[in-house]
Amino acid sequence: MRLASGTALCLAISFGLALPIPFLAPVLCLILLAAVNRPLPFKAAIVLALVAMLTTGIGLVLIPILRYYPVTGVLLVTVSLFMVFRWGLSGGNNLIVTLLVMGLTMISSAGVAEFEAAAMVIGALVKGLLMAVMVVGISHWLFPEPANAPSPPAAKPPVGEEASRIALRATLIVLPTFLLAMIDPASYLPIILKAVGLGQQCNTTDARNAGRELVGATLLGGLLAIVFWCVLSLFVHLWMFYLWTLLFGLILARKLYALSPSRFGPGLWLNTFITLIILLGQSVQDSALGKDVYTAFAVRMGLFIAVTLYACLMVRLLDRQPRAQAQGVT
Repeated sequence: MRLASGTALCLAISFGLALPIPFLAPVLCLILLAAVNRPLPFKAAIVLALVAMLTTGIGLVLIPILRYYPVTGVLLVTVSLFMVFRWGLSGGNNLIVTLLVMGLTMISSAGVAEFEAAAMVIGALVKGLLMAVMVVGISHWLFPEPANAPSPPAAKPPVGEEASRIALRATLIVLPTFLLAMIDPASYLPIILKAVGLGQQCNTTDARNAGRELVGATLLGGLLAIVFWCVLSLFVHLWMFYLWTLLFGLILARKLYALSPSRFGPGLWLNTFITLIILLGQSVQDSALGKDVYTAFAVRMGLFIAVTLYACLMVRLLDRQPRAQAQGVT
């Protein structure tokens, strides 16, 4: 209830206030609610604010380098992405990793085309983060965690060459979408957000099952977005948008928290929910601007599938080398 109601409330407020990139705030809220089972203390909120400032600062600093020295800029972004993902695998906070990756890619690529676009992304990121933190606090107040609730067991982080290989895999997944966004930021910025989710899902998914879960999350998110759009079209209203998001969120949250049996891990259901929000949010914006929603959705869904298949290819290629080494040792 906390995850579904918080995400739905954040989405309704974001679209109701017509925030820039309105689907960004619910995505951040969803990541926060899924990552922590306690409300954020004041110190943590200050840390997130500082991280947001650092994120925007990094993106702005990279703009002139990418504009006048593109090869050097792309190499800097590549190395920085690898270091951020590597830090996340050593125990870093997933939300901070997401913010840093967004700063390195979304803000810098938007600024290469037009500085006003970078300013818009910065405004969307800061406002979305503030909105997400506020809604997370409200959600924990409405649905507090029981005092005797056990803490979830911490996953054992990969170490050494394994961690570096996984970080390289995540970097290679995000990098092509970043290069595309430098060409046309307006069309490819949502794809970056999807690629960031895929990169982090690869970090927490066993390589043997990664392809199935990556493709499954993308296709299921697209299918749910189509169903959502059809039922929302029956009565178009902001509060119906909230209620339908709440219903779909409850269904996915039951799977995510294993209240409903599933053979898939929580990463698939979290990524499905993120995909649903991005696709649906973009379709709502296309409709408000008078664009052809169905053509835009088909193109966007095709890009999502292409990015996902590329992520699966990276998983297979980078997983083949350790297997060959293991067979050689045997």
